[in-house]
Amino acid sequence: MPQSRTGRVRVAVLISGAGSNMAALIDAAGQTEASFEVGLVLSNRPDAGGLAVAEAKGVATAVVDHRPFGKDRAAHEQAVQSVLEAHGIEVVALAGYMRLLTPLLVGRWAGRMLNIHPSLLPKYPGLDTHARALAAGDAEAGCTVHLVTEGVDDGPVLGQSAVPIQPDDTPGSLAQRVLAAEHALYPRVLADFCQRP
Repeated sequence: MPQSRTGRVRVAVLISGAGSNMAALIDAAGQTEASFEVGLVLSNRPDAGGLAVAEAKGVATAVVDHRPFGKDRAAHEQAVQSVLEAHGIEVVALAGYMRLLTPLLVGRWAGRMLNIHPSLLPKYPGLDTHARALAAGDAEAGCTVHLVTEGVDDGPVLGQSAVPIQPDDTPGSLAQRVLAAEHALYPRVLADFCQRP
């Protein structure tokens, strides 16, 4: 894995909302032995709450609003790519980035783009994962960090964390516990990934 002048891999975190996983990654990067640094937080939404969080933590931010591009997703992604290149980014971590990516961006970052998903993949790709796990009567839910490929949530799994389902769980209560597991899993998996030769 190439490294920046600091000896750490430069990571961009892409968000669309509050960015709680992003904050966990930034905090992990602040540890002295961290193998990565968050060089950029980028959002497709100017009102994403995570932008202010990143700025408060001293991380550079950028917005590439998707709306002016209309249905031209490739053009939007080309603009995103230009910002990533300008910041010397080496690995991309998706953290609640609510855009379906095209082969343009996925191909550019093949093997260097990670995502976190709130289920134990291959179970429940896509949305409404917690409600689906409860409806199926599963004993456990959880989260998965995987490499991004052109399919939805089907890239190679890099790490998982299981969360037991309680008898009185609702989708909301289960989501809260899975999110806590995400905040522990994602920094650990990204750190291991960035230590690879």
